[in-house]
Amino acid sequence: QVQLVESGGGLVQPGGSLTLSCAASGSIRRIESMGWYRQAPGKQREMVAGITDGGSTVYGNSVKGRFTISGDSAKNTVYLQLNNLKPEDTAVYYCNAVRVTAGDGRTDLQIWGQGTLVTVSS
Repeated sequence: QVQLVESGGGLVQPGGSLTLSCAASGSIRRIESMGWYRQAPGKQREMVAGITDGGSTVYGNSVKGRFTISGDSAKNTVYLQLNNLKPEDTAVYYCNAVRVTAGDGRTDLQIWGQGTLVTVSS
């Protein structure tokens, strides 16, 4: 069974930076795309950034120019570089993988990680 494991969250001051990582574990043939979503207290989950296996990227409007997503397809890992962090970036960040084909040929349409907390505060 394919699982997503996130790391890299923590407490950072406004204006600071963090790097989040998400590694897909298990026997994997292909992952169509991976990305990051976030959910702040009392708010709906929102898309932060995504990257396809071809390298195309997409960003949420609130993070454009500050966050950068990248991936290592050989390692089935995606990274999110968070720069110039603001208090409103405080949220649980969830990794997401779309159309994951496992080694046995089974395909999961969507898999979620358990989330990593990012807190931006002075």
